[in-house]
Amino acid sequence: MAQLSRRGLLGATAAVGLLGVAACDGPAAPTAPRPFDPGDWASVRAQFDLAPDVAHLSTFVFAPHPAAVRAAIEQHRAGLDRDPIGYLHANEATAEARVAGAAMKYLGTGVDRVAFTDSTTLGLGLLYGGLRLAAGDEVLTSKHDFYATHEALRLRSERDGVTVRQVELYADPATAGVDEIVGKLVAAVGPRTRVVAVTWVHSSNGVRLPIRAIADALAGRDVLLCVDGVHGFGALDAAPESLGCDFLVSGCHKWLHGPRGTGLIWGSERGWARFSPSVPSFDGRSLTGWITASRPMVPPGAAATPGGYHSFEHRWALAEAFQLHDSIGRARVAGRVRDLATRLKAGLAGIGGVTLMTPRDPELSAGVVCFTVGNVTADEAVGRLAVAKVVASVTPYRTSYVRLGASIANSEDQVDAAVRAVRDLV
Repeated sequence: MAQLSRRGLLGATAAVGLLGVAACDGPAAPTAPRPFDPGDWASVRAQFDLAPDVAHLSTFVFAPHPAAVRAAIEQHRAGLDRDPIGYLHANEATAEARVAGAAMKYLGTGVDRVAFTDSTTLGLGLLYGGLRLAAGDEVLTSKHDFYATHEALRLRSERDGVTVRQVELYADPATAGVDEIVGKLVAAVGPRTRVVAVTWVHSSNGVRLPIRAIADALAGRDVLLCVDGVHGFGALDAAPESLGCDFLVSGCHKWLHGPRGTGLIWGSERGWARFSPSVPSFDGRSLTGWITASRPMVPPGAAATPGGYHSFEHRWALAEAFQLHDSIGRARVAGRVRDLATRLKAGLAGIGGVTLMTPRDPELSAGVVCFTVGNVTADEAVGRLAVAKVVASVTPYRTSYVRLGASIANSEDQVDAAVRAVRDLV
């Protein structure tokens, strides 16, 4: 088998002829955004510097920064370049407090239960590497989960003998139902199962798991429910507490349109009580404890946040991403993603030769929409869509589909243009 490149792993946004040539000329100069009116979707779209003649329906791979995030990054970067130590010392506490406050408001929970990371993958690695499990304890996951979950669990299993088992939650993603998913998962929980590791929205086919129903079905069992939430976070209107899970891990550079290289782990009190950090924190209380040879109480989120120097300008600009969604309204953002996805699925379902793999029911799907196009391979379809100025991707799984997904950076016209381009492939 050919080695899978990073580009392939992320989903091959194959717009080589379209976007690769433009990249050779250097980045385009940013345009001045229109005044921001959070109640006007055209004004929201104007906050992004996307090429106006291209339908970028690939937020689920890598999202563009909105104007406020770009401005914050540039402000912090300029300050750090002028006086690295001075700017860091003068702004670190305030900037991180702003991020913590914005995250707390968005998540609806205390920041003491949130660890900040660089990506979903890093968060999953920290989580599954840090859960307190004994040899013979079992982690139950699904066959539909992404590489990052499966690999993090494999590494844990190799290290200390934790058993990992996979279950198939549905036979056909397009017709998957709540009873089928919950029933198969709960039936697979055994006497040694201590962790259930699932993904909120499957990037392989767009199926959205009923996390609340799963949590309710697991109630009363000594089992932690851990969720890779990256394709629901920023796209769906549900706080982690309302989902009923013990951990929610997500990158912030997809549907939230946050700075690239940012992410978080949210944990319940029960979840954090069964977790041990593996990377030293740079929280001031930890450093003071080291200096004074004491053991200060450090909140679990802060204790689990990896220390060291990192891309401060990106981490600090995360506050602006949360504030953008708050200003629009989380429910309105979720409604917008749902409406555009529904429009996309309806258009694709009306094309002969196209088979939708994502459920039509918005309660069992989110923004990711996957499909096949007759006898056209997914790679070929994505390449031809790129020529038609529609950015899609190939799902990086054993069975590959074409994948599209509209976000708040997109319009109905772009969704319709994507449907027309797919129709031309048949």
